[in-house]
Amino acid sequence: MALVAILAGDGIGPEVTAEARRVLEALDLDLSFEEAPVGGAGYEAAGHPLPPETLALARRADAILFGAIGDPRYERLDRHLRPEAALLGLRSRLGLFANIRPATIFPALTHASSLRPEVVEGLDIVIVRELTGDVYFGDKGQRTTEAGKREGYDLMRYDEDEVRRIATVGFEMAKRRKRKLCSVDKANVLETSQVWRDVVIELSAAYPEVALTHMYVDNAAMQLVRAPTQFDVIVTGNLFGDILSDQASMCAGSIGMLPSASLRAWSGDTGMYEPIHGSAPDIAGQGKANPCAAILSAAMLLRHSLDDEASAQRIETAVARALDGGARTADLGGTLSTRAMADAILAAL
Repeated sequence: MALVAILAGDGIGPEVTAEARRVLEALDLDLSFEEAPVGGAGYEAAGHPLPPETLALARRADAILFGAIGDPRYERLDRHLRPEAALLGLRSRLGLFANIRPATIFPALTHASSLRPEVVEGLDIVIVRELTGDVYFGDKGQRTTEAGKREGYDLMRYDEDEVRRIATVGFEMAKRRKRKLCSVDKANVLETSQVWRDVVIELSAAYPEVALTHMYVDNAAMQLVRAPTQFDVIVTGNLFGDILSDQASMCAGSIGMLPSASLRAWSGDTGMYEPIHGSAPDIAGQGKANPCAAILSAAMLLRHSLDDEASAQRIETAVARALDGGARTADLGGTLSTRAMADAILAAL
């Protein structure tokens, strides 16, 4: 029996993960579930956003279904006690260096995109984002300059091994899809990006079947709006990937539709699966959240950690059928509650 850790977190996290769990349970698979607090909920329960018991559960689990973290109530805490520290802690302590973020437009949502239907029709992108390096994990702090001015600093850094392992995930993903990989950097001004580009080019010799291109991040942001279907797989660093994947979500209709997987191996290993949206405390507890991203994250959990492609496809097909049938939450222009949207997916399942 596979153990799935449920780390629901804050805001709408508990609402959407509850619906994802219902979908997993409806498949009648050999799964068990165990819950633990994280983020603001972890701080309230144990005085730390990542309590030792929560980390221990994450390490024992075969897969982790994560909700969302964050709440304005905790913004004045020391940085290591803020909810976001739990997410960074899980990624670093579990070695989850590869973030897989698909941005796919469901045909029924073509008109929900922020872009014209003819621009996004057929959109099917995967963004492979490095997750345990870059400015998020580099040396950081605040200091006073010689002129007496406050100064903040965050070190952007990657070594060649870190670049090589995430680029390998990108090439492997591209090899299984349309054999197109776009590496996004800012090598014209950043030495970190120059190392990134050099290593990616070196690695490309091992993947002659994959067409490799390079793009500066500012151009990539523009191209995602101008002609997003030109991309297949994008591989990039932590900071750039964070921004571009959120941008891609609006191409796909709503940030409430995009799942993600954080992995330390290509498949068959513990991964953490979460919607890319935040905790949305302004609508928490009101039944307004879109559960689709969490439910689609559960599909990725089955695919990557439990090697159950058939069940993953069942969930994805059920989401598509529910949308085809007109099921919509408020972010998609509809009126369904979080529970009612999940009910529609379960009926389709």
